[in-house]
This record gives sequence, structure tokens and C-alpha cells, in this order.
Amino acid sequence: MATCLWPSLATGPRYMTTLAIRRAPRRRREAVRRDGPQSLGPAGGAAAGRSPGGGTAGRAWTPGGALHAQRPAPDAPRGATRPAPGGRLARRCRAVREGWAAGARAPRATPPGYYIRARAVDHCVQDFLLKTQSYPRTQILSLGAGFDSLYFRLKDMGLLHHTVMYEVDFPNVACQKATLIKTTKELSALVGDTEGERLGVTTAFSGEDYKLLGVDLSELSKLSTALKEAGLDNEVPTLFIAEVVLTYLENSRSDALIQWAAEHFSQACFLLYEQMHPEDSFGRVMQQHFSQLNSALHSLSQYPDCEAQQRRFFEKGWTECSVMDMNEFFTCCTPENEQQRVQALEPFDEYEEWHLKCSHYFVLTASKGMEPPWTPLLSSTTVPHHHGPVRIVVGSINALVCEVRSETSGLRRYGHHSALITPNVILTTGGFGEENGQHCRMRNFHVLIKHAGYWKAGCVKKENHDKRWDERLYHTVSCLSSSLALVVGGRTSPNAALGMLWLKFPKTCNDSDPNDITVELVSLQPAAEPFALRWRHSTTEVIFKGEKYLFIYGGRSAVQPVLGDWYFLHTPEISCTVIPVEGPVPEGRHSHSACSWKGGVLIAGGLGAAEQPLGSVFFLREAEHGFQWQTVETHPPLIPRYSHTAHVHDGKLLLVGGVWLHSFSVPGITVIDLITGLCLDYTISVEHLEWPLMLHNHSSVFLPNEKELLLIGGGGNCFSFGTHLNPKPVSLSLRNILTSH
Repeated sequence: MATCLWPSLATGPRYMTTLAIRRAPRRRREAVRRDGPQSLGPAGGAAAGRSPGGGTAGRAWTPGGALHAQRPAPDAPRGATRPAPGGRLARRCRAVREGWAAGARAPRATPPGYYIRARAVDHCVQDFLLKTQSYPRTQILSLGAGFDSLYFRLKDMGLLHHTVMYEVDFPNVACQKATLIKTTKELSALVGDTEGERLGVTTAFSGEDYKLLGVDLSELSKLSTALKEAGLDNEVPTLFIAEVVLTYLENSRSDALIQWAAEHFSQACFLLYEQMHPEDSFGRVMQQHFSQLNSALHSLSQYPDCEAQQRRFFEKGWTECSVMDMNEFFTCCTPENEQQRVQALEPFDEYEEWHLKCSHYFVLTASKGMEPPWTPLLSSTTVPHHHGPVRIVVGSINALVCEVRSETSGLRRYGHHSALITPNVILTTGGFGEENGQHCRMRNFHVLIKHAGYWKAGCVKKENHDKRWDERLYHTVSCLSSSLALVVGGRTSPNAALGMLWLKFPKTCNDSDPNDITVELVSLQPAAEPFALRWRHSTTEVIFKGEKYLFIYGGRSAVQPVLGDWYFLHTPEISCTVIPVEGPVPEGRHSHSACSWKGGVLIAGGLGAAEQPLGSVFFLREAEHGFQWQTVETHPPLIPRYSHTAHVHDGKLLLVGGVWLHSFSVPGITVIDLITGLCLDYTISVEHLEWPLMLHNHSSVFLPNEKELLLIGGGGNCFSFGTHLNPKPVSLSLRNILTSH
């Protein structure tokens, strides 16, 4: 890994961007070329990714409060927003000098897309400058640069002693940026004397080491002529940068540009950052977002993954090419102390969408003619794609819409909990979702009642509406009888954990109309609560010496990002009891699954202290004087995952959905034989669904008589792509799976 040459803005407050203004989607930029710069507009907006309950997603970085209103979406290209009065690039340069680049705290952070994109670009640019510092001259060519501030940051830090920066964008965009530079004292001072510089037909601005050209990238012959006229030398080391720009070109044109760069430059490097994996649910939501912006992502159809992009560059004449998704980049190319610093900056609770976003973007570097080869993405920890986890896929399960004889809009939520109160009644509480036409933390309880072979749905009436319900997320609900359940934990915001309360409901709810059911909320004494102030934990029934206990394990709190402790609550009085536990203690985790089995509890997966998914399975079993942790060995090893649900049936552990860091596929259903340890995977076919099915932050209920899984809710805040909520319950028939092993 290259030594850092300058304090990157990517090391500032969590998810701070290095980019002042992003590139506009191609069709918007074509409108700029036709109609002038007044047609520039936001490409999504920071507000599109509003976080539930005070999380960080979607918040814009606002030092001085000046940037928030006009900041584009983190995944939008760089010309997406008109520059604010007073010179945004100038403010960016001032921010660098005044300490924002050195890790200072900002009032609020920007979405994760800003940080990881900026981190990747900084990593590769600084590596190029480091590896070529012995050359008398080098060049950087930024394609579709928009209003990016890269040149001004590098120049301000004294890193362009022998490097000339070329930027290319549509003529109107280039002219507007040139005007901004000329009229902003700090920017023009960084460029230096321009009086002796000659402006060509396409050159909007020219300094000694900075050239700004107005050319359409799709017109390759004009681009080549303009660059030659501006002084670009095809015999010196040249770095091409294309951040989310080539995908807006037709594939034939972007392919031609990639091949032209390889053929016409003797020592060339290429940095590409783009989207991938359009085929899964998150990819479909991502594509819908860009389609709504009238900005189709052309590359995805022909180059849907890392391997296809790598083949593309080899076929177009590049001799070295490395590519990785952004989860791999963050893990392998970001120093451990930087990862820890970022994770500790402020409360964050959108892990699933962060990892999904990173699995749908890649960074690629290619080179030719460089000695030694330019390989900034290779490190000692990089795992080749063909050495990924072993997965035995033995079949597929159809996902079908569950027919409900009434309105089910109350089930459009995530971070909730669904509990089977009786064999035919499912109660869903909490979460973040859609209520009265708005996205909010859910106040209403929802019930599903199965009668005469079909489900009826309705909202539950609440008595003694205790303010301590507080519309919580990531809590647990444990049914102690057909009329009594205990709520443990949950949160409103990542700074506010909640405790426990009782839910009491009528014993006759099996025969009730869903809208006639009333639930009474009853508080517990505050003294019983301190250990319950957590979320993303598990609460599971265990049996010790014939007595029932609730086993509370793991999760996170407002103080600790990962908890590894546990408590035994004796029921029904809910008193905390000390019971000895022996054996190897599992690594702390949250967002894991927990199932009762043989009087003990099975713990599977979860997210560990390093924000890395875990693949371990533990069985807490009753021993002579207490309980004992026992490792459950699986073969092949379980692929690490979290935010899944789990059920046990007839000696088999079923893991449903979740998130893992491998972008080649998404989790379906994993069946673990608890006797032999055999681990088999089934994909979930969504061909019968009209909407993307996201299997994280969901709940699932296993109906043993029908051997059927009912999936309720799920989805999340997909940052700049908007919030996706699974609109209806989905059923999965497991009869063939459970009878075939």
C-alpha cells in the first residue's frame, strides 16, 4: 500500500467527500450543452436518503452551513449541481487549510457513498503520484470532471511539481467552471499566471499545470485533437480518471475511449469507478433510481460485474488490470486504524445498506507500459475472486405473494419484529416504514389472523399507550403465553436505547376480527431495565433444571457498538438470575440469529466488532451446573452473514436472507443439519414478484404445520437511491426442502 502523500479529505468526518460538485448524469449534461448551464440541477439530493430515528444516512456535510441545500446525491456524477454563490471550490480549499482534512469533526456527516468513493480515488491518485515521482513529467486526465476540486487540492498541498492536470467536460460546463475559477481569488491564485497561456478552440481555461477543455467525450476524434492542441503528451505517464461517467455513454463509445487510451499512450494508467450487479434486488432499486433521473446506466447490460469489466480492459489493450468491489476495497486497501477511526466517529446504524451499496460499486485500475506495473489495488490481504467462499447450491425456492384478504400497508416496514402469538395469529410491532402516507418510526401494531385458509390483516388497538413504547426499532418480542409477551430493548435513534415492557392481549384473538383486537401496554419497574438497554440483540427461551428463562444475548447499545454479554431472566417475574456458563465465549456480535433448541439456544452469524459479518454457529446447551458454549462445525463453512432470520425444525437450522460481503450473489435460505453439520444453500426465485424482494431487516415466521415460511417486511434506506420497503408478505414453501434431507 502506498504511503499517504497528503491528508486526504476522505479521512475527515465520517463519509466526508472530496468532491465539491459531482458529474451530472449524461442526459442532463447533454441538456446543459443544448440549453446552457441554467439547466444544471440536483441529481437526487441528500434528503433522498433520510435516516430513520436520527441515523447518519443522507445527512450532508455542512461546515458553515453553506453546502447542505445544493449537495447532490453521493452516487451522482460530478456536475450535478450549480455552484453556490461565493465559490464552492474556494470554500473547499479553505476547508482543507482550516483543518477539515485533518480529521476534524463536522456538525454532521455525509452519506457513505461520498466517503468510500473519495477514499478509493484518493488511494489510487496518491499511489500514481508516488510511483511516478521520479519521472520529469506526468499527466492526469479527468474525464467528465464537472466541478471536481481534485486539481486545487493537489496544487494547494504542493503535490503537482511535475504533473499537469487536464479536465474534460461539455463546453458549457467547462465555460462555467472557467468563469468560477477566474472570478474566485483563491482559485485563480492556485492556478497561477495564465497570461502567457494560449486558449484553443475547445480550451476554456489554461494555466501552466491546469487545462480545462470543453469537449463531448462521445466524440473521440474531437477529444483527441483537443487534447493534442492543449499539450497532452502521449509519451509520458498519464492517469485517466473516469468516476461514474463512462456508464452514461453507449457501450460502443466507452469501449472505443478505453481502447484509444491504451493504443495512443505509451505509459498509461486508468482509474474507473462505477456501478455493477443490476440483477439482484438492490441493483434493481439502483437502476430504478437512475431511470427516474432519465440517466440509463449503459455499462450494466454488457459489463454487469467485476470479472466482465476486467475482461473488457484486457480486450481493449491494457496489460494489467485489478478490480474489486467497495467492500473488498474498504477491508483490504484501507488501513485498520482508518477503519476504526471511521467506525468510531459518530453513531451509525445502517450497516446493511452500507454493505449492499459497497457490493454494487467497484473500483478498477488498469495500466500498460508502466515499469513496474501500476497495481494500487493489490495488497497482501487481497483475496482473489476465485478463492471466495464455497457455496453448495442445491435448489431454488419460489417466492410467492401471500394472499391477504384486507389492506396490508401496515406491513411495509423494516427493523420490526413479528411474533407468532398462537398457531394462527402473527403480531408485528415497531420498525420504520410507511404510515399515513409518510415514512416514520411505526406507531401502529399490526396483526395477521389465519382463518379458513386465508389471512386477514388489521391494525391493533392499544390501551394505556405507554410513552415508553416510543416507536422502537430492532427490539425483540417473546411470547410467554397466548395472552402475554415481553418486549426487550430497541431504539429510537442510535443514541437512545429503550428498555422493557409487557404486551397483554385477549386469549380469544384467534376468532377476532383483526381490527377488534386490543393490546395493553404495561411498564416494568425501571430497576429491571439497565441490561435491556440494547438493540439488534436476541431474546430466546431456554430451560434450566425444568425452569424457563429468557436468554438475552449480544446486540449493541448507545455506548458500545458491539455487545458480547448475556443475561438470564427467570419468567414470569422477569428477575435477572446468575447461571454459570462454561466453554469458549463467542465473539461479540449484533444482528445475529438465535433459536431455541433442546432447551438451549443456537446463535448464528451476526456482525462483529470490526463491522465484519461472522460465520460462526454456537450452541449454548444445558450442562450439569449451568450452561456450556459449544461450537457447531459446518461443512462447507457457513458464509458469514448478518441481518438474517432463523428457525429450527426437525434437527435442521434454517437461515433466511441477510447480508454478506460477497457481491457475486445474495443470501437465500441456508439449511444446516445440526447432526452432520452439512450446510446447503437454496436460492430464492423472485420471478413471480413484481417488485424487488430485499431480505434484510425483515422478519420471518415459520408455520410448522404447513412447513411454510412467511416473510414480513424488510428493506431499508438505500441512501441516495431512496427507501425501499417490501410491499407485501411473501410465502416460501419449505415442504420439499424439509422432507428431502
